[in-house]
Amino acid sequence: MNSSILTANPTTPRPTPLLSPFLNPTPPLKFTLPSKTLHQFRYRPRIFTIRFCSSASSHNQNPVTQSPINVLVETKQLSGFQSLVDSMSPPVRLASSVIVFAGAVVAGYGLGCGFGGSRNAGLGGAFAIGGVGTGVAYALNSSVPEIAAVNLHNFVAGCDDPGALKKEDIERIANKYGVSKQNKAFNGELCDIYSQYVSAVLPPGNEDLKGDEADAIIKFKSALGLDDPDAAAMHMEIGRRIFRLRLETGDRNGDLEQRRAFQKLIYVSHIVFGEASAFLLPWKRVFKVTDSQVVVAVRDNAQRLYASELKSVGRGVDTQQLVNLRDAQQLYRLSDKLAEETFREHTRKLVEENISAALGKLKSRTITVEAGNVIDELDKIVAFSNLLVSWKNHPDASRFALGLGPISLSGGEYDGDRKMGDLKLLYRAYVTDSISTGQMEENKLAALNQLRDIFGLGKQDAENIRLDVTAKVYRKCLSQSLSGGHLEAADSKAEFLQNLCEELHFDPLKAMEIHEEIYRLKLQQAVSDGELSEKDVKSLERLQVLLCIPKQTVEAAHVDICGSLFEKVVREAIGAGVDGFDTFIKQSVKKAAYSLRLSREVAMSIAGKVVRKVFVIYIQRSRAVENLTEAAKELKKMIAFNSLVVTELVADIKGEEESSTTTATKEDVSEERIKELEEAEDWDALESLAKARPDKANSGKMGQTEITLKDDLPERDKTDIYKTYLLYCLTGEVQKFPFGMEITTKNDDSEYIRLSQLGGILGLTDKEIMGVHTGLAEQAFRRQAEVILADGQVTPARVEQLNELQRQIGLPPQIVERIMKNITSTK
Repeated sequence: MNSSILTANPTTPRPTPLLSPFLNPTPPLKFTLPSKTLHQFRYRPRIFTIRFCSSASSHNQNPVTQSPINVLVETKQLSGFQSLVDSMSPPVRLASSVIVFAGAVVAGYGLGCGFGGSRNAGLGGAFAIGGVGTGVAYALNSSVPEIAAVNLHNFVAGCDDPGALKKEDIERIANKYGVSKQNKAFNGELCDIYSQYVSAVLPPGNEDLKGDEADAIIKFKSALGLDDPDAAAMHMEIGRRIFRLRLETGDRNGDLEQRRAFQKLIYVSHIVFGEASAFLLPWKRVFKVTDSQVVVAVRDNAQRLYASELKSVGRGVDTQQLVNLRDAQQLYRLSDKLAEETFREHTRKLVEENISAALGKLKSRTITVEAGNVIDELDKIVAFSNLLVSWKNHPDASRFALGLGPISLSGGEYDGDRKMGDLKLLYRAYVTDSISTGQMEENKLAALNQLRDIFGLGKQDAENIRLDVTAKVYRKCLSQSLSGGHLEAADSKAEFLQNLCEELHFDPLKAMEIHEEIYRLKLQQAVSDGELSEKDVKSLERLQVLLCIPKQTVEAAHVDICGSLFEKVVREAIGAGVDGFDTFIKQSVKKAAYSLRLSREVAMSIAGKVVRKVFVIYIQRSRAVENLTEAAKELKKMIAFNSLVVTELVADIKGEEESSTTTATKEDVSEERIKELEEAEDWDALESLAKARPDKANSGKMGQTEITLKDDLPERDKTDIYKTYLLYCLTGEVQKFPFGMEITTKNDDSEYIRLSQLGGILGLTDKEIMGVHTGLAEQAFRRQAEVILADGQVTPARVEQLNELQRQIGLPPQIVERIMKNITSTK
């Protein structure tokens, strides 16, 4: 193989040598030729240029031609003998060979006869000189292939555009000298020229392929008439040079460049030889690379080439560009999946440019209004997405580039929570502009949905933004309708409001929430002085009619706002305590209930909530102490609070007339209940139960029973509290003195009246009260009966004692019998 050193024009960035082991712009490696060769040839530099354009770009209407590659090629000169042979045509060369051989035989015969004097000497001379002639003739013909190779080299070096070389030119040279292209010397020169051309076409390691290298190499190989095995051998040789250079490279950057150069060689070779590259190019065996590495090299380079083709595709892509992209993908042997991903990545970057521009204008602090420019950028995004969707649905979509369809920001700069805030700002700006005229058009609504999908916003997030902006516009339009009298003049207020919601594409339920909020605000302003005047009531009723607010909503608003004010008054009244609950406080409660226009049920509900909290506090204090007397004292305070404060509070809330009516009704109810209790025999069975039974004498001391803890405490807790005070009534008050002395003072029957009031506060039923008394009596009888029947023997004297105990406690006979049977059975 020839080792001519070819250098590049220093003004071009393309590779320096044509036949060089370097595929990066490093100093060329020089080879030393034998001295005989240096004497034989005298080099004369000549420049020729390789010009070619991208085959993928040739489909475009305006193909872009690459910059020419200027390569310095050194021509070879023939020696004198070779020049003489070169001047002969094949017939002349054949005739000359015959003449030389015949002349040598004749001359040898003549010389042999002349010097030897015999015929045998003549024949010997003829053989000797004929052999020399044969050698000359052989030398004359054997130099022809080398001369043909030199002329082939000089012919290619003399071409301004080696890419334009034709197969006929090579055949003409071969036919001129009568040599076969399979001749070793001639074929070696063909391989040498091919190797130089491939090395020149492939860009260095730090540059990307242009996409037309494979076509240029295939065309040049076809022009040379080189077989695939010979051409593949040259590709492997170039790979060896790159591999050696990579081993010699000392820095990391140089290693990466040579690695990329090797990958580009693999990719171009894969395109040049097609499926035959699997057995023509043994990368794995020679360079110890895996099949996956070869696949990666082909994939990455194909993807880079396809990405370079996409650079010419903008937001106004047309059908011709899409067809060209599909052809380029197939030309570059890029898989459909990678082609689709690359196209989507390109469209995503175009959209990201619009987003960045829109954000820059939106966040600009300049005085000039940039809202229109922001919307223009977003309109470009929507229009581009619509265009891609339309091309996807085109009848000829199968001929178009893959990856058409809606745009997604997934995997890009704006994918992630960190950038979601910026995207929401843009979406809000677009919603604001779409509804700025007071009406949401259908095309704008579709654009909003599409923009939401492009930005990757959740449906709930986008809906919240749209509702927030639309609600502000709805409030503005509603305010104008109210102030301008358009809503009041409408025949149907509901229809007017419904039309307004439809124009804005606003949820009527959200509109009702706004109406309620407006009503509440108006109500808060009306009661800011603590009362609701007739004028305010009429104004609120008018607003309710205009905004079509349901009665339930109005009542709830009054309970919430007016009720909070009334609750404050009730808290102050209760906070004054038993001693501070005077006439002034009673009047303030009565005035608040009337001036705030609260119904009796609402006022009682609010007061009951506050009073029950106070009751619970008393009970918590009672249960926190261990002493029975102290616990009873806390319960006494609660009973007094109910009688002196809560009862009066309830009467004030209901009003004087209502209070008298209620009192009469209460007395009637009390008389009926007393009558029922008198008829009930169980109340007289136990002494404590009879004392706790209400009668006409103490019916007026019972206090109110409308606010109770019936639903605030568990049944067990209520019975335990009642039992605690019942024990206090039975045992009396224990007073402790120094030196461990204790004096028990028996309580009078007034404590049983308080016990009855406690049952009313706790909300206990008659059955529950009787159960507590009966249970306590059973415990007392059981304890004394166990002492009497300690040995389990029932004697007449003991029976008499038990009967007396029964009469004292007042237990029914059936209960006594059950207790005695239980005691005797366990002894």
